[in-house]
Amino acid sequence: MAKKETIRIRQFKSGIGYAKDQRATLVGLGFRRINQVVELEDTASVRGMVNKVRHLVRIESGE
Repeated sequence: MAKKETIRIRQFKSGIGYAKDQRATLVGLGFRRINQVVELEDTASVRGMVNKVRHLVRIESGE
């Protein structure tokens, strides 16, 4: 079985002051606090969510 590709994302800025849907996207990605790193499967839906909050998160690395 092939190894699934993952993407590591770090939240570097707060969602306070941004639209409710952007804050909900951060929660959907699994973020709870600033500087938290989450590792998610690299899919089109995750990439779309990251694109929506690209001003609040950074992509750390991918495999």
